[in-house]
Amino acid sequence: MPLGEGLKVRFWGVRGSISCSGAEYTRYGGNTSCLEVTAGGRRLIFDAGTGIRPLGLDLARQTPIDIDIYFTHTHLDHIYGLTFFAPLFGKGNAVRLWAGHLEPPYTLKNVVSNLMKAPLYPVSLEVFQARVEFKEFKSGQQLACGEIAMRTAPLNHPNGATGYRVEFGGKSICYITDTEHRGDGPDKTIVELCRGADVMIYDSSYTDDEYDRYRGWGHSTWQEGVRIANAADVGTLAIFHHDPSHDDAFMDGVAREAATARPGIAPNGLPRVIVAHEGLTISP
Repeated sequence: MPLGEGLKVRFWGVRGSISCSGAEYTRYGGNTSCLEVTAGGRRLIFDAGTGIRPLGLDLARQTPIDIDIYFTHTHLDHIYGLTFFAPLFGKGNAVRLWAGHLEPPYTLKNVVSNLMKAPLYPVSLEVFQARVEFKEFKSGQQLACGEIAMRTAPLNHPNGATGYRVEFGGKSICYITDTEHRGDGPDKTIVELCRGADVMIYDSSYTDDEYDRYRGWGHSTWQEGVRIANAADVGTLAIFHHDPSHDDAFMDGVAREAATARPGIAPNGLPRVIVAHEGLTISP
């Protein structure tokens, strides 16, 4: 994605839990969570699932690179693409890694270091040639990246997770994944973080019919995404973090039902609900 001035998000990985391959996943994609957000001449990456590998190959042609990667959390499906992110191996590049969910004794640096340690991995952090910095914050803090403002909030997920609201030029995109709804009405923390946002990308791993089988696993449903989007007056809901069992045909069905549940066009000119797929770019 070229570095334009307006706020944009591109989806490089939309799958949850584990990457999937096969003809039945070609249209929505099988890579796990990774978003690229650009605005004001800056580039931000959210999560480092397997989708970060093709993103890194795309970026490797644009050296030197100065970039920030923000993690919702550090479960494997959101970090195991990191070690295949090509800019980490380029001298002259600068990569800052951010996380706000970890509690002592864990730090982001030791989580990544442990991922790259025998018997799990053949090489250590020292293999990276870029200048790498590990940054910690507390979910709920406000952050900034140049002219881009960010608000954060804690999410309801085992071992913790962080939701993000990215704001630039009067536009806003919220990234809310790996969170479980509580069943007593829309999560007030998420509603407040997303209130009036142009786009909300939401953990829609399950359907309401499936949810009881996975209660306590830390995920939500696309129907709950609709309820939260309506409560928060969100312009466009982007259904995200598709379960591995949900192939293209299943997701087509979700898209039809969701379009009926939240019909029409939002003030931002986008549909009021979309199903995210790899390669999709949204500019609210």
